[in-house]
Amino acid sequence: MEATTVAHRDPEVMSGVPVFVGTRVPVQALLDCLIGGDSIDPFLDGFPSVRREQVIAFLDQATDALLAELPRG
Repeated sequence: MEATTVAHRDPEVMSGVPVFVGTRVPVQALLDCLIGGDSIDPFLDGFPSVRREQVIAFLDQATDALLAELPRG
């Protein structure tokens, strides 16, 4: 899955809040679920329009972006 197809911002969708492509589900909803201690499954149960592959790709991309920003030392 390409990076540009996982999540996006569109001022016409949810006022520009980042959402999973093809849905109106905010990416923040996934992060809140994970921060709260839940696994991916409850998130997917609550937001059936988001595919598991989208969630995994988003988490992979977020991990790569975070690790790329860490200072070298």
